[in-house]
Amino acid sequence: MRPLWKLDQTLPAGSPFDAGARHDVVIVGAGLTGLSTAVMLARAGMDVAVVEAGQVAELASGGNTGKLSLLQGTQLATIRRHHPASLVRAYVDANRAGMDWLLGFADTAGITYTRRTDHTYAQSAQGMRAVSEQHAAAREAGLDARLLRQHELSTTFPAAGAVALEGQVAIDPVAVAHALATEFLAGGGTLHTGVRVTGAHALPDGRIETEAGPLFGEHIVLATGTPILDRGLYFSKVQGMRSSCVAFRVPGGVPDGTFISADGPTRSIRPVSPADGPGDTAQLVVGGNGHPVGRSDGETAAIEDLVSWTRLHFPDAEETHRWSAQDYQSHNLIPFVGALPRGLGRIRIATGYAKWGLSNAPAAALRLTEEIIGTRRSDRPSWMIRLGTRLTVPADLARGAVEGAKVAAAATKGWVEAEGRPVPVPRPGEGEGVVANRGGRPVGISTVDGVTRAVSAVCTHLGGVLDWNDAECTWDCPLHASRFAADGTRIEGPALRDLPEVSRTSDR
Repeated sequence: MRPLWKLDQTLPAGSPFDAGARHDVVIVGAGLTGLSTAVMLARAGMDVAVVEAGQVAELASGGNTGKLSLLQGTQLATIRRHHPASLVRAYVDANRAGMDWLLGFADTAGITYTRRTDHTYAQSAQGMRAVSEQHAAAREAGLDARLLRQHELSTTFPAAGAVALEGQVAIDPVAVAHALATEFLAGGGTLHTGVRVTGAHALPDGRIETEAGPLFGEHIVLATGTPILDRGLYFSKVQGMRSSCVAFRVPGGVPDGTFISADGPTRSIRPVSPADGPGDTAQLVVGGNGHPVGRSDGETAAIEDLVSWTRLHFPDAEETHRWSAQDYQSHNLIPFVGALPRGLGRIRIATGYAKWGLSNAPAAALRLTEEIIGTRRSDRPSWMIRLGTRLTVPADLARGAVEGAKVAAAATKGWVEAEGRPVPVPRPGEGEGVVANRGGRPVGISTVDGVTRAVSAVCTHLGGVLDWNDAECTWDCPLHASRFAADGTRIEGPALRDLPEVSRTSDR
């Protein structure tokens, strides 16, 4: 499972770790949010350190489809359904500011991109209501969106109509992240990769804890997809979602625009050219089949469904890459950006981009930078003030309640199913995993690359029973979206500790 964007990318060299060092700002996470914030703050003259458990753009940023759009599928209509028009406009203005900043950076860094018309389309007549609602919300928010009927679309895949927005962008997200890291390092910034953060504190000084020792900062930014601290309970205010992508060579040609369906199953279409992606040949990225983390009937089956759909409508398509990525959607549909409760104004977060991180990430970075530098509130853009003072409405609470009920059901289901499968169990086949019960505790047994392992199948965050992801060979938590490798190593999510290894002496 390797994203298209990571092909032939040279990773920026990091900095030697200096335990106990002090900085103005310490940022956790070297994705688009963390690196954009780091560059903005460094340009303002601040001493900034970025700490990353893996490598630059290793997770969500590296799995992005590279679509930079203000249209964003049905996002605007979904927000507008339960919120005032002023909030939708502020959301669009925030994303426009993020888009403008990122493209300005790309121009300076020499990263090429293409302007394309983005479409939210209906796969059938039943989807046209959602398309019309998105068109109305986009127009109300000040976007020059057009409603297109079926005869105005020339697609090889079914499309009953669409809302279109011209001048949107296709870009290589990993090239952007690496260029951000390069500028940050060249300007004297500190970048630590391969260092896992295990905690953050506001007292007595702002600091993070890592496996290699502490780092101190007057300000701490958690740019980690979902906050790695439980204060504020943000793990319960967002929903972790995974979706899959497959890249193809298509000798017969690809669409000129970008597309995402308004009705299910989700289909996202993104052409890739040498000007907006790696390599020297045109390709097509098809994504979709999103699902809550750990609650899929089969990740491999979801990817194969994308492959089958693509070959049906692009018969000459030749698969080159497949991958999945994870992002979080807030229950009130607007990203959470700003100070963490009980953090004394020293710890800040950014989460809840709903898979539209290419514009939401730099928008969050702009807001975080203004707050850290201490710009007077009256001097900040109006969208920052509006998004920072939004009210929770009954529909937001209802979405949270529904998700809470699903989390509770998933928690119960996992324990019940584990109790019904006692060890010993047959050794799983290659790429397979099974949860069994040993002495009242769920155990995850898997075989990957010929090695069979057993680990605790209980998430180290809040005790959810893990589910095997057969496409990525990982243990995924259906409660709050933490993920672990087959050997128990923590990959992402609110969990901070690895899964303990378990002896396999009782399985056959």
